[in-house]
Amino acid sequence: MYAQMIKTDSDRVKDLSEMSPEDRAFQERIDRGEKIEPKEYMPEGYRKTLIRQIGQHAHSEIVGQLPEGNWITRAPTLERKAILLAKVQDEAGHGLYLYCAAETLGVSRDELIGLLHSGKMKYSSIFNYPTLTWADIGAVGWLVDGAAIMNQVPLQRTSFGPYSRAMVRICKEESFHQRQGYDIMIKMAQGTPEQKAMAQDALNRFWYPSLMMFGPSDKESVHSAQSMAWKIKINTNDELRQKFVDQTVPQAKYLGLTVPDEHLVWNEEKQGHDFSEPDWTEFFEVLAGNGPCNKERLAARVKAWDDGAWFHDGLTVYAKKAETRRARQPLAAE
Repeated sequence: MYAQMIKTDSDRVKDLSEMSPEDRAFQERIDRGEKIEPKEYMPEGYRKTLIRQIGQHAHSEIVGQLPEGNWITRAPTLERKAILLAKVQDEAGHGLYLYCAAETLGVSRDELIGLLHSGKMKYSSIFNYPTLTWADIGAVGWLVDGAAIMNQVPLQRTSFGPYSRAMVRICKEESFHQRQGYDIMIKMAQGTPEQKAMAQDALNRFWYPSLMMFGPSDKESVHSAQSMAWKIKINTNDELRQKFVDQTVPQAKYLGLTVPDEHLVWNEEKQGHDFSEPDWTEFFEVLAGNGPCNKERLAARVKAWDDGAWFHDGLTVYAKKAETRRARQPLAAE
């Protein structure tokens, strides 16, 4: 569908015949399903789009540790503490894989983190909501990681090789994260009336922010057409949101919980649920930095970076010394 068009910066559809020979050959490789590797030719727009998407993805993994990290010491059992600790460690690893993938595009990790700290690069809006109860940790695993999996599984087929390969391991680990969250929700929903009420409250608060994770509706998304032409994205925002709702509603019914949408109904004709749109005004307000925890989350990341400056500096000095030693070794051998 997208083989014959590329959306340009001027928002005009550009036919293959209007492209330069290099861009035409590049698009033809994309259309054949080939992977693009870092040292191969790519249009500058493709590179910039990948840096934006991979950078935001990496930041989301790192910032995503914060809503759960403050529950590690408060988890109800030692086993739950160990599981949550392992999950938070996984998120750190995911961020590192993705920063490494972005670095192959010619941008440094320090640059990306600088853009995050300055507010010029975003992360997923969901991480600007608080985790008030232990049930929220279940909702984060079930809903937030569930939405992440829905977004990320298709990215294993994205056209940029390093990004595609990073997603293979990330998706395997995210499936564990979702299962641990759903297991928490099962225990809460089958517990005391107070525990079930806590689970319902968590679902009520995280349902619509989870739907927002797929990004704005297709008619409002300014990057989707181009990203899909380059196969950076495989599905549209609305396609993934629909798939998430259809998968998650039966899970909520199994738990005995109610999805907080009075307009939710099964549509036999389309073989999917009709559901209410999220409050997009709220979504864009959170993106603009006005969410419940925006300032808190960003301040925590900046503080962690500043407090660790001595370690970054030490690593840099060590790397330079190691490089000098390697450069001298051939001379010593002679």
